[in-house]
Amino acid sequence: MLGDIRVRSIEQIVNLGDGLYGPFDPVPVADRLRAADWPTVSGNEDRMLVTAAWQQVSRTAQFTADQLTDEQIAWLAKLPKTLVLDDDILACHGTPSDDTQYLLHRPTEDGTMRPVTDAEIVERLGSIDAQIILCGHDHMPRIARLEDGRTIVNPGAVGLPAYTDNTPIPHRVENNSPHARYAIVHWDNPAEPHVELVSVPYDWTQAAAEAERNGFSEWGKWLRTGRA
Repeated sequence: MLGDIRVRSIEQIVNLGDGLYGPFDPVPVADRLRAADWPTVSGNEDRMLVTAAWQQVSRTAQFTADQLTDEQIAWLAKLPKTLVLDDDILACHGTPSDDTQYLLHRPTEDGTMRPVTDAEIVERLGSIDAQIILCGHDHMPRIARLEDGRTIVNPGAVGLPAYTDNTPIPHRVENNSPHARYAIVHWDNPAEPHVELVSVPYDWTQAAAEAERNGFSEWGKWLRTGRA
């Protein structure tokens, strides 16, 4: 994905969190993220990696945290929950006030996901009046433009196109393809940003095989298919 970004001459990369969590070797990823020094917000899974209580209830968190150095854990612990990139742009992981809440989607009783309404977005944004809000967490690419002109962008996930979760109710997230995803936001005019949602092929077969070697067969399926 970074190769795709380089050929597009992107000026600024923003990391919306949860970059290390998973059944892989997180050390080189942590080293690269720290060296790049991109604007980065903390995700809920980043918090899990620095909280011993969470590591006891999440096998994936325990697997990841066990490999990280104290210095890398300390870096995660210092990440902010939100970032104001300039007067018109705010970055968060879930919603500005809750990194465990989806901003642009919600789980349904049948276990699927649906886009939320504009009214629900407004409620979840609270007092945030930035013209562009960048979010992640649900791994599902979407652009939403509110009547008041605010634009919310979820780029999707770089490395996990599907998963299952039990919070707030049991549900599954599915992008139905294994591609890595990111978004390009042209914010020369924040009042009317041009946004591109990008999907990039990579060797997901190798990634899935690594997850399976480490004992996480469900991740292998998610990575190969984008389905849960």
